[in-house]
Amino acid sequence: MTWAVTVGVAAALVAGLVVGLWLPRIVPAARRRAGFGIGKGRLTIAEEQQVGIGRRAIDSLRAGVVVLDPEDVPVLVNPAARAMGLLRTGGRPGSITAHPLIRTLAGQVRRTGVRREIELDLPRGRDNAGENPLGVHLRAMGLGNGYIAVEAADVTESHRLARVRRDFVANVSHELKTPIGALQLLAEALLDATEHAGEGQPDLSEDVVAARRFAERIQHESTRLGRLVQELLELTRLQGAEPQPAPEPVAVDWVISEVVDRTRTAATARRIEVTVEAERGLTVYGSDSQLATAVANLVENAVNYSGEDTTVRIDARATDDQVEIAVTDQGIGIAPTDVDRIFERFYRADQARSRATGGTGLGLAIVKHIASNHGGRVDVTSTLGGGSTFTLRLPASPPDDLLATLPSAGIEAGPAELRQV
Repeated sequence: MTWAVTVGVAAALVAGLVVGLWLPRIVPAARRRAGFGIGKGRLTIAEEQQVGIGRRAIDSLRAGVVVLDPEDVPVLVNPAARAMGLLRTGGRPGSITAHPLIRTLAGQVRRTGVRREIELDLPRGRDNAGENPLGVHLRAMGLGNGYIAVEAADVTESHRLARVRRDFVANVSHELKTPIGALQLLAEALLDATEHAGEGQPDLSEDVVAARRFAERIQHESTRLGRLVQELLELTRLQGAEPQPAPEPVAVDWVISEVVDRTRTAATARRIEVTVEAERGLTVYGSDSQLATAVANLVENAVNYSGEDTTVRIDARATDDQVEIAVTDQGIGIAPTDVDRIFERFYRADQARSRATGGTGLGLAIVKHIASNHGGRVDVTSTLGGGSTFTLRLPASPPDDLLATLPSAGIEAGPAELRQV
């Protein structure tokens, strides 16, 4: 059973068990009001069996389960949650409290009434000095009356494998930068050496002409390979190899101006006009350089896949809670079978066109990760032969930074057999 299925089962069990735990209080009062005498208000045998079975089922899950009351006091914790270290020692002797991140999630669910999910690496130990962070997927949901259930699935191994892959790509890319740069310099030197001296000088021999043709090809391919390595490094950073910069206010006007400047040369060479129809004074939050890269990639993609004497339009507008930046072209469009895959790394809808334009197949993947890191998304609508529109949707308000609680909130690993709540 996968962790996703386990989490789903846990949700149902938690809801049922919490109801069962309240039966000793609710049922006796109801029966007394109805005129039944039940002595001390104990559960019936059937009710006790249901509560016991529910508790044992939750304790047997591999997913951690923590239920908090309206005061954020843990009222239900299974052994898996304890083993993950999701509890902390309370202020009073013998008391326990939930991890600060758990309490933050619970507070957000109470305020918004919306289920929250987050996946991240948590440091182990009080001083956050553990070598191997704990990867967890947390899901918090309301149970009613201020009670919140938080489920935690251990995804440490998948996070470790992702880090290994990212490190491998980053290391290989770094090692390739030096020989690629040397190839580019050698190709330029060879082109200079085989350049025609001018009028009055003897024509170049066939061998020299061939050498010059080869040097031009080497220069073109090495430049393309250098760009591929650079984009691989950029994608690796976006996927978490390096900490993301703290979000700051970014003026959309500046982003669009920077993108138009970056893409002006390529657009002019193809006689493509880049127009701007944007609301003024819009603001988003994040990294200005990353947002400029994302929009520039969309515009470069539009220029590369548009014909000459066409127009690429950049729009920006504000909605209720988002800022939308759209790039529309009059290009070849995208087939319906390719729309769902164009944001995959190295996927190209038109292989021949991509090779002719020097594309790496990573531009749209970078856009997708930048949008995700900023709490937004990127969408596309396209008609084959009728052009495409890529829309970058970003939050118009500062992000709700859950990680702000982490520097002083390390995970304390605890044995599963500790006292249960």
